[in-house]
Amino acid sequence: QVQLVESGGGLVQAGGSLRLSCAASGRTFSSYARGWFRQAPGKERDFVAAVNWNGAITYYADSVKGRFTISRDNAKNTVYLQMNSLKPEDTAVYYCAVRSDYSGSYSRAEYDYWGQGTQVTVSS
Repeated sequence: QVQLVESGGGLVQAGGSLRLSCAASGRTFSSYARGWFRQAPGKERDFVAAVNWNGAITYYADSVKGRFTISRDNAKNTVYLQMNSLKPEDTAVYYCAVRSDYSGSYSRAEYDYWGQGTQVTVSS
């Protein structure tokens, strides 16, 4: 059974940093793109970042470009999201996802596997 488990969320002050991890189990996703999305209360689940199968190509939402960095370690079947210069508007539940394709996508509908999410709260 495929499982994606996010960790690393928490409460941080504005300007601080967090590093999210998403470990996969049940199968290997080294040939698949990985992504991060987030959902604030009462809002849609929005794209944050994605990385292609080998880590060479990354994709970012404009709102996080220059502050967040996505990376992956295929040997550990894990993807990371380094979040710096956090703002209160980054507060959301963050979800990792897998797309059954070599390339990443900005579209939530193109991802096939999802984690349960981890809460990130940024205080002002």
